[in-house]
Amino acid sequence: MMHNQKYNIRDLYFWRIVLALFLSSFFVLASLYTVHPLMPVFIEEFDVSTSVSGLSLSLTVIGLIIGLLVNGFLSDRKGRTQFITMSLIGTVILFLIIPLFDSFLSLLILRFIQGFALSGLPVAALAYIGEEISLKGQGFATALYIASNAVGGMFGRFLTAYLVESYSWEITFYLWAAIGFVIFLITLFALPKSRFFQPIHTPVKEDLKGYRQHLKNPALVLLFGLGIILQLAFTGMWTYLPFHLQAEPYSFSLQVISYFYIAYGFGIIGSSVAGLLINKFSLHKIRMIAIFIMSIGVFITASKSVSLIAVGLGLMCLGFFIAHSLTVFSVNVMATHHKGIASSLYLAAYYVGVSMGSIVLAPVWENARWLGLICLAGTLPTIYILLHKVWMKKLNDSS
Repeated sequence: MMHNQKYNIRDLYFWRIVLALFLSSFFVLASLYTVHPLMPVFIEEFDVSTSVSGLSLSLTVIGLIIGLLVNGFLSDRKGRTQFITMSLIGTVILFLIIPLFDSFLSLLILRFIQGFALSGLPVAALAYIGEEISLKGQGFATALYIASNAVGGMFGRFLTAYLVESYSWEITFYLWAAIGFVIFLITLFALPKSRFFQPIHTPVKEDLKGYRQHLKNPALVLLFGLGIILQLAFTGMWTYLPFHLQAEPYSFSLQVISYFYIAYGFGIIGSSVAGLLINKFSLHKIRMIAIFIMSIGVFITASKSVSLIAVGLGLMCLGFFIAHSLTVFSVNVMATHHKGIASSLYLAAYYVGVSMGSIVLAPVWENARWLGLICLAGTLPTIYILLHKVWMKKLNDSS
């Protein structure tokens, strides 16, 4: 292909990009969520409360959010691929270090640092896709990238929950370090160098102006808010699912609970479906339908039937990943400048939702248990997307 043309779906380099980013995103999301099924283990081993054990995820997310804002600024100046590879190797090193310490405080501090390391990939990957892949191929590439989020989230939880019953959480961390190192090597050799990256040489004030401009764009701000609400509901469900299923009348072991994470497979389908629909239908209508599907799935989990809980989780994942994929694509297209900063702002909002889902919802779980949790998680996204439609109509009418 011509050097002045962006990669499209017929190019070998397009598929090299897809492979490298798919594997990298798989590892980053698995690394982030691997502690989800370990929270009951941390409560028992370190004698901490439910909310304190949740910090193993929340502090990682806070580190990630800070990293997104810092690296979003640096990525627009220094490039994309080096942030992706440094993110991978930094995460691997921390997986090797964390088990060497025997205090929960040390674990929390190192997970916070690991969160910062994790941020290098997501902040650079979306901007890299927007710069190196043709507009027609961006939707498909983005959908596959988001699908890898689902795969990583699923295996991060499933493999860890399954192995910790027979081994220990330390062994699972070493295993993820090994997996991550292999993915680092593949990415290092498979990911093409940036060809269309244009470094920003403007003063820092101009970059801060880029942040302000994005935050003054009401349409973008509404999408950032949607990211918070989607993840608040989604993470809250997965955070407290192990506690719900370990209690009566189920009394399931973590190995049995691990099979429920296979529901993430519907997220892979959802991301792929979103990629096919992006260029054919109204993004907002598809996103609204997806959120309705997500909410229906949440409410189905109120059933005492294990089969219906599994079905509800599958529908929740299907709707969530369609909505998330379409929102990521919308942000990338809507941001005409400082794309790295726009991506980092959306992802920062998205992961604020992750942190809120594991900490802010703790009082809901402690006081109203599963029924209270699903009432909140099922209604919030639906209310927000309906308000989003009203707000966007007002914005369009006033413009």
